[in-house]
Parts: sequence; structure tokens; C-alpha cells
Amino acid sequence: MNKEIFTKPLFKANPVTVLILGICSCLAVTVQMKGALVMGLSVSIVTALSSLLLSLLRKTIPNRIRIIVQLVVVSLFVILISQFLKAYAYDVSKQLSVYLGLIITNCIIMGRIEAFALTNKPWPSFVDGLANGLGYSMVLVIIAFFRELLGSGTLFGYRVIPSSWYVANGGFYENNGLMILPPMALILLGCIIWVQRSRMKELQEK
Repeated sequence: MNKEIFTKPLFKANPVTVLILGICSCLAVTVQMKGALVMGLSVSIVTALSSLLLSLLRKTIPNRIRIIVQLVVVSLFVILISQFLKAYAYDVSKQLSVYLGLIITNCIIMGRIEAFALTNKPWPSFVDGLANGLGYSMVLVIIAFFRELLGSGTLFGYRVIPSSWYVANGGFYENNGLMILPPMALILLGCIIWVQRSRMKELQEK
């Protein structure tokens, strides 16, 4: 049961590529892998802990104020992560800017709380939240890999494509400036969705 809950959001029910949720941050924070990874981990932690806590409280929350309670709980964890990053990873926190705070309104988090955590026990809710966060993170990191590598020639800020390869240094290579623009993130996301759905169709036909 827990294995299925954990593996399903990674591929068959990925929140980004299948459910088409949380795509705004995919466009905004995937210029560099460091920012994408931190954003993905932040969402994973918030989703997992919020689902766990709200599952524990599910029988005590009046239905008419459940959305307010959810926002308060999610906001608590987002603020804690934001303060932690400002203290220990200020450059990344500055890079993520307002998008870190916008985790509060991330539809993946609210969706999993409503669809799963409020009707299931704490441990499965925690696993479900963590898995959906990791599914989201996986897509962010894949997009960021191609955008940073082909757009800047680096990965995690470290030079991967040798300087001697560039035209300015007598070589043959130029960075693709389109990769660092938001539209390219949408194009890459579309390619990932196409590949995944084609693969799922092949598996269903077998």
C-alpha cells in the first residue's frame, strides 16, 4: 500500500506532467539546477509535513474553516523553510525570491491535503505528500538540467562545457540564449509530458 502511494506520483500520477499542477514555478525557477533542487526539496518538505499534521488534526477541524486551517499550517512550514534558507543559503533564497513564499498557494500541496490527507491516516498521508513533492522536484530538476547546461554551459554553477569550445575563444560552440528564457521551460515541459504519455500508452498496449 505505502509502496504504491510512494511510486504512483513519480510517474503514473505525476502532479506536474499528468495532473498539470504547479507549472508556474517550473517556468520561474529552473534556470539553474541549484534553485530548482532547493525549490523541489522545499515543496517536498512542506507537502509531507503539512499532510502529516493535517491528517493528525483531520477529525478536529470543522469543515467550514478547513481551508483556513490548511493555509495556516502550510504557511507555518513555508515560513520556517524560508527563514532557514535565509540563514544558511542566502544566495539561493535570494534567487528564488517571491516564488519561495508562493509555495503557500501551490496547488499540489492544497490538492494533496484535500484529496488525501483529510481522509487518510498520518503515515500514508506523509508518504503521499513526500512522493508528490519528489515527483514535482524530479520534473524541475530535469528541466533545469537542460536549461542550465545548454543556456549557460554550467551545472550547479560549475563550468561543464570547456571555455575553449566557445566561438569567442576560437572554438565552435555558443550558448543557446533561448534556454534561459521562460518560454523554453514551457517547451521542455511539453516535451517531457509528450515522452511520458507516449511511454504510458506503450505500456498500456503491452
